[in-house]
Amino acid sequence: MTTTLLSTADELHARVRAGRRAVVMTMGALHEGHATLIRTARGIAGPDGEVVVTVFVNPLQFGQGEDLDRYPRTLDADIELAQESGADVVFAPSADEVYPGGEPQVRITAGPMGERLEGSSRPGHFDGMLTVVAKLLHLTRPDVALYGQKDAQQLALIRRMVRDLNFGVEIVGVPTVREDDGLALSSRNRYLSAAERRTALALSSALFAGQDRHAAQEALRARAREVPATRARAEALSAIGESRAAADAHAVATAVPGGPAAVRAAARQVLDEAARLDPPLALDYLALVDPSDFTEIGHDFTGEAVLAVAARVGATRLIDNLPLTFGTFGAAS
Repeated sequence: MTTTLLSTADELHARVRAGRRAVVMTMGALHEGHATLIRTARGIAGPDGEVVVTVFVNPLQFGQGEDLDRYPRTLDADIELAQESGADVVFAPSADEVYPGGEPQVRITAGPMGERLEGSSRPGHFDGMLTVVAKLLHLTRPDVALYGQKDAQQLALIRRMVRDLNFGVEIVGVPTVREDDGLALSSRNRYLSAAERRTALALSSALFAGQDRHAAQEALRARAREVPATRARAEALSAIGESRAAADAHAVATAVPGGPAAVRAAARQVLDEAARLDPPLALDYLALVDPSDFTEIGHDFTGEAVLAVAARVGATRLIDNLPLTFGTFGAAS
């Protein structure tokens, strides 16, 4: 397969389409995480469909003092990776193509959901992100668009925009791809020195600690629910020497269903330790949120949740997250 490089929407619209068009939106500097998105898109589009990878460094997403000028531009390497991963087209428009006449006067507003977590740390970021996503959806006209779950708040806002504004496109989230040491793949990882990278591993380590605590709590809840609170239950537990342990498990599970506070505490402990490393980790936020609106979940929450973290190591800001499921008497999803 030879991947075609296009720079205008007219060129893209002129292509003959036989099947579904799947789009993967990127800001370039492609890595294995992007490759996974492209391969997933290839599977969705099928042999008769078309996979389009957009490469556009969106200036509206960068606030004052952020790394717009520093952001890597590697178009030739991006085309090569896109081709190896199954893309038919790399659409790399200029700023004038995306924003004719300069920055748009009319923009998409992310609303209250866009002011939390990443939005609080980076004011205006999500307005710029949604504006360019809306533009690129119109310019590429896909049947389906794929986004990584590493940017969980971004994915949630795109889904909300598509639903609220009646975009005729299917949105697919693809699980986070990690390096062998657990660090979530990101174009910004290349900025880390060897020492900074060791500190940065605390982000994923904190999430996995929270996930482990959550799995243990859910297992305790399931165990407590399986045996009725009767004399037969006590006798059965005593027979296997677990009366006290199971009673403690039942008390914990009953008092704190699912244990969101314990999940936060387990993750926070890892991050607090990383703050004392050299170089230190500077925590921006640690949050356990409802993915429908990115508000913090309460102690009685049930359903899907996201454990999210953002921090700086040196001059590099990194984010990561894990999905968890509360109240289903199982391990983390």
